Amino acid sequence: MKRVASLGLAALLAGCSMAPKYVRPEAPVPASWPVGDAYLAQSEAALPAVSYRDIFTDARLQALVEQALANNRDLRVAAANLAAARAQVRVVRANQFPEVAASASASRDSGTGGKAASTSYSISGGISSFELDLFGRLASATEAQKQTALASEASARTVRLGLVADLANAWAGYGADQELLKLAEATASSAQATVKLTRARLEGGVAPRTDLRQAEQVLSTAEADVAAQKTALAQDRNLIMLLVGAPFDPALLPGDLSEVVASIKALPAGTSSEVLLRRPDVVAAEYRLRSANANIGVARAELFPRITLTGLLGLASDSLAALFTGDAFHTTVGGNASYSIFNAGGARAGVAVSEAQRDAALATYELAIQTAFREVADALARQGTIGDELAAVERRTAAATDTATLVTAQYRGGIASSLDNLDAQRSLYTVQRTLVGERLLLISNRVTLYRVLGGDQAAASPR
Repeated sequence: MKRVASLGLAALLAGCSMAPKYVRPEAPVPASWPVGDAYLAQSEAALPAVSYRDIFTDARLQALVEQALANNRDLRVAAANLAAARAQVRVVRANQFPEVAASASASRDSGTGGKAASTSYSISGGISSFELDLFGRLASATEAQKQTALASEASARTVRLGLVADLANAWAGYGADQELLKLAEATASSAQATVKLTRARLEGGVAPRTDLRQAEQVLSTAEADVAAQKTALAQDRNLIMLLVGAPFDPALLPGDLSEVVASIKALPAGTSSEVLLRRPDVVAAEYRLRSANANIGVARAELFPRITLTGLLGLASDSLAALFTGDAFHTTVGGNASYSIFNAGGARAGVAVSEAQRDAALATYELAIQTAFREVADALARQGTIGDELAAVERRTAAATDTATLVTAQYRGGIASSLDNLDAQRSLYTVQRTLVGERLLLISNRVTLYRVLGGDQAAASPR
């Protein structure tokens, strides 16, 4: 009964912890997103629980994302690191339990000098160096490692979230380059017709040679752009293959940017900045803070003595038949306690170190929230103004298109000069490329907002 009572007391003491109680710090950011001319009214709407499928609605892009989530090498590295972190928790936790070992042996005496031959067997098992965790040192170490593993899981989610966003941007970039290629080819075709017409006018003595050379410059510029865009498309495909992690069906690529604009939706921001607590990098920072907090318990427990028990339950016999009978069974139990009387303040310094590390982790956690808030606010500011900017560029494009049409007709009729015609063509080509860039910025802003808000459970790491 005394032994049972002693073991019960030890079990109760093992539940003690020297770690301070963890309390989540207040978020060091305003309670709501900024508002004003640069921000949309929808920033005051509640943030829905969405996945990448809600934002990236094109089935082709979704298929590429699913393939990337299965094959991307960065994700495999993150998954391997996560598996190692989870296994390390079990390694540290094993120190809280006694280690049981067993051994067996057999020997035979051939019986020399008239002595009869004999065989002996022995088996032993024991518990070695089991530390009674009276002050929660081992439990705090396990908790710290557990929180570190959870931080690794959140970091893996960050990789996955970034992969989805990068793939969406690459897919949109391919659509933009497709559209730029079409513009360059159309401009080259128009410039070729202008060169042909100008050469005929030169041969007829109507136009000077300078008109022909200027027309040839426009043609050469467009032809160079055609070659550059073909290179860009090949590089876009290479990037998408890298992100996907395997060959993919070219039919999953967009035909032009208009298909992309129609398939990537805007994501409204929520009224409360607490949604940032779902961001994987913020989650990881909080788990690291929890781990640092638990490490204080480890350091504090180092100030107190350690008590270890060793026990042995053994069996020994000269004959196999008597192995489990009579005096074959014996037990030994021992214990020891150790405490450092003087270590020049090293143990207390260890507590100070762990507390300083906790303070650093707290500052890192708060910085992660502040950075996340700034990134979301910047994305919202861009979302609030890019619509007006895009509309202005569209009006400019329409005006440039009309101007080019009128000036070309006047030039063919001999009213406008060659220089006027070439300037109109150059202006139209430039503003058309600018329009493609503005539309790509619109898509990029939507992808950025998806990334910086985080919390996409469809792209989360498996538990």
